[in-house]
Amino acid sequence: MRRWLAAALAFLVLQATIASGAQRWQIARAPYHFVFPRDHFAHDTYRTEWWYFTGHLHAADGRRYGFEVTFFRIGLRPYPYRVRPGRSAWRSAQFYLAHFAITDITGRRFLYAESTARDALGQGYASQRRLLVRVNRWVLSGTSSLEPRMQLRAADRASAIDLRVVPEKPPVIEGRDGISRKGACASCASHYYSFTRLRAAGTLRIGGRTERVTGVAWMDHEYGSDELSPHQVGWDWFSIQLDDDREIMLYRLRERNGTTTPASSGTLVSPNGRSSYLSLRDFQIAPTGYWRSPHTHARYPSGWIVRVAGIATPLRLVPVLKDQELVGAGATYWEGAVRVFDARTGRLLGRGYVELTGYAGKIAL
Repeated sequence: MRRWLAAALAFLVLQATIASGAQRWQIARAPYHFVFPRDHFAHDTYRTEWWYFTGHLHAADGRRYGFEVTFFRIGLRPYPYRVRPGRSAWRSAQFYLAHFAITDITGRRFLYAESTARDALGQGYASQRRLLVRVNRWVLSGTSSLEPRMQLRAADRASAIDLRVVPEKPPVIEGRDGISRKGACASCASHYYSFTRLRAAGTLRIGGRTERVTGVAWMDHEYGSDELSPHQVGWDWFSIQLDDDREIMLYRLRERNGTTTPASSGTLVSPNGRSSYLSLRDFQIAPTGYWRSPHTHARYPSGWIVRVAGIATPLRLVPVLKDQELVGAGATYWEGAVRVFDARTGRLLGRGYVELTGYAGKIAL
């Protein structure tokens, strides 16, 4: 079944490529001025878009978890598109993919699931008028406000999550002049903002056990049309939430020749919500070890020393589990919960999430 899904997704993305040659997708250009709540909603004039949630939860009995819930929209035909009378009702303009993962830190296990849908016959949907994204029965919904109260629901046979997440800080615009640049080409950019600290509460089910959980989460919303260039193979992305109420986002784009794309950047967020742009020269990321996947045989960095301008001490990031790899129809990547320590003293400073793409094969959007 997984091979069939991979083949189906490849065919649909090929359709999108062909369609994009006939009609033009909108690309991310500077200057761009975000308008909220409108920019929380879907942007069908751009080819790719995602709403990305990660976080750390704990139950009353002390059990701890990491989680990921993501919704992807891939445009197959540039907006506006309408099905003409007499055409098949299965004809689609949008493809949707969602991932859901739970890291059971206490139980030392990692569970994940995915769901795919088209907009045909109501299987998948992302509204341009309100915050509502649905992939089959997995749903993201929210209030129409600058800092929306959001609800996340996803489930499979082994696990389920139902969370309410509420921003504790205003949205942070990533990049400069309203765009997050990914390379030198005109279209190598996206519009990208984050809620770097959300209060989370709800229920989590693993197997037959359902628990009430609370914790802290992070949300990214990003949209563009042609973010990566052919010589880029993937990226390393870091979200860090320190216990002193500062947050850090870093991404390092990797070139085919092993170097780092100069456009790689990040953001440092202060306790009051103000953000500072970080260029590549403002941070350094060095792996402390590696992990070989028993599922795909891909070799991933595992553990890092991170130095950031404005942070007095180097940070040591340690995965809570080595194996947090998602092997899916759309992409195979490592997305995992980490603990953040003072690299000099070993003192626990916070928590984070790391995403590693392109190690099990080139990632393509």
